[in-house]
This record gives sequence, C-alpha cells and structure tokens, in this order.
Amino acid sequence: MDLRPTPEQNQLVEVYTAVYTKHCSAEAVMAAEPSGHSPQLWSRIQEVGAVEMAVGEADERASLLDLALAAEQHGRYLAPTPMIEAQVAARLLAALDSPDAEAALSAVLAGEHLVTIAVRPAAGGTAALVPAGAVADHAIVLDGGQLKLAPLRESSCAVHNTGCLPLADVRLDADATVLADGASALSAFSDAVDEWRVLTASALHGLAARALEIVVGYVCERHAFGRPIGGFQGISHRLADRAAEVDGCELLVRESAWASEADIGRAPELAAMALGFAAETARDTTFFAVHFHGGYGFMLEYPIQAYFRRARTWSAVLENPASSYQLVADRRAARVAQELAS
Repeated sequence: MDLRPTPEQNQLVEVYTAVYTKHCSAEAVMAAEPSGHSPQLWSRIQEVGAVEMAVGEADERASLLDLALAAEQHGRYLAPTPMIEAQVAARLLAALDSPDAEAALSAVLAGEHLVTIAVRPAAGGTAALVPAGAVADHAIVLDGGQLKLAPLRESSCAVHNTGCLPLADVRLDADATVLADGASALSAFSDAVDEWRVLTASALHGLAARALEIVVGYVCERHAFGRPIGGFQGISHRLADRAAEVDGCELLVRESAWASEADIGRAPELAAMALGFAAETARDTTFFAVHFHGGYGFMLEYPIQAYFRRARTWSAVLENPASSYQLVADRRAARVAQELAS
C-alpha cells in the first residue's frame, strides 16, 4: 500500500491550492460569514470541474482518494463552499438506477441545481443539520426506507452555528421525489455517508495541519523574557504532540479513502475511524493554537479563531468522536461475525 500522491494527484492538489489561495484569503472567508457560502467561489469550483470529476464512468471518475486530496485543501483554506456535500450527493445520484435520479444528476452537472445530502436520516419528517442545506436547491434525504429528493426553497430552516456553516433543518413535504426504496436505498445511503465521513475527515485534517502551521509561525515570532515563546517546553512539547497527531491523521484518512476501492471489507470501519480521529485532531490542535495566541486568539483580525470555530462545528454535523469510535467497534464486530459464520 503506497499512499503517496501520484504525479497526477499532485497536479490536482496544485489546481485546488491555486484556486483557494486566490479566493480564500482570511478576509474573503470572513466576508462569507454568517452564511458560510461564497457564490463567486462556488462558480469557480464548478469551473474547475469539482462535481464532474466525482462522477462518470469507472475509468474516468476520480477515486475517493483523489477527492480526499482536494478536500484536504478545502479544509486548509476554510473554503466557504459546499464542495464535499455536492460531490457526495452527485456520486449518490449516479449510483441510483432511476429516471428521477438521472434527471437530477443532469441538472447538477449542468450547473442548474446545487444538491446536497442529509447525512442524518429524517426523524418525524425533518432531517436535522443538513450540510449546505441553507444554500442548496435540493437535498437527498433518507426517510424511513426511502431516499427522497427534497426541494429546499421553502422547507429548510437555517441553523445558527458558531462555525458559520450553511447548516439547515430540512422538512420533508409532499413534493419530495422518491429516488429509491428498500434495501438498495439503505445501502446507497450508507455508502454515501461513509464517503462524506472520509472527505470531511480529510478536510478536518487539512484544517488541523494549517492551524498547526499558523501557531508554529506565531510562537516563533512572539517573544517573552527575551526569547521566542515556542522555546518554552510547555508550548513546544504540546505542539510536538499535535504534529504527531496531524501526521497520523493524514495516514489514516488516506488509508480510509484508499480502502473504499482496494479493501472494501474494511472501508466502513476505517471511514468512521478516520472521522473520529480527524475530529479529535482538529479539536485539540485548534484549542492549543488559540490558547498559545493568548488574547489575540479570540480577535476576529487573527484567522486562528475561524479554524477553532470550524473545527468544533464541522465535526459535530454527523456525530461526535465517541460515537464514531463506537461505530467502528460495531462494524468491526459485525465483520468478524460474518467472517466466522462463513
């Protein structure tokens, strides 16, 4: 298993890095709040084919590892666009064998509609904390045993959050279109949520890596008692621990993306494991990053506060780390039981 990016993947990363460097300055990210969405950046992301590369024929479609590398840059720059949700929703539509799903995918690829996915099944006719639900045109929602395409013009209620993400609670109305039902709907939804886990984990890794770079730069410049504060063990040792966690997170996230095609049996548990560890890594890294900035860490003029806020909100959209690890254990146990039974 070689998880180092190929030359083609490095070129992909360079494309997204260039786009985000130009359009995602700290000022641009702050300007996109509180909605958490920049229509101008979204148009640019569409121009580089972010959604199109996620679907297509098997030999032309980007792998989940390709998408994870792009998602890492998405997290590093706190890009205010729903790229991950749009990619996952498009892949889910492509996997469904129905005329309505095909029509919805055509509208997505034509740039006519922005479709997201509700990563939590609906309860009582409402899907909670739908990522990009406040800015999308439609959401794919699992309601009981049915996958539905719900229009969002009047059925979504934006949820205020400290991360300024475009989250919304979505109410399922009678005009929602049934895309699939039964076992096929449940399986497709489960696979899509696992892809969301992997890509979100990659974005959280990128966020943590960038936050670590920011705080390391700061503690090397900030002086106290005639020396950089980064030279004090209370700071340097904690940042060294965070660096080890960030490196480990990168390896786990890339392995989980690789396993989606190369080790399908382990892919579900690795997806949950990656999200849980990435959420913890981003949470801990941004905590110390803000702490070591002192009072500056809470000022809007310093970008580290945005990383702190995003890390906590982003990782709570679906589940907390403890829930992720419980899911890992459950999936591992189920796989072992299946292997023993066969």
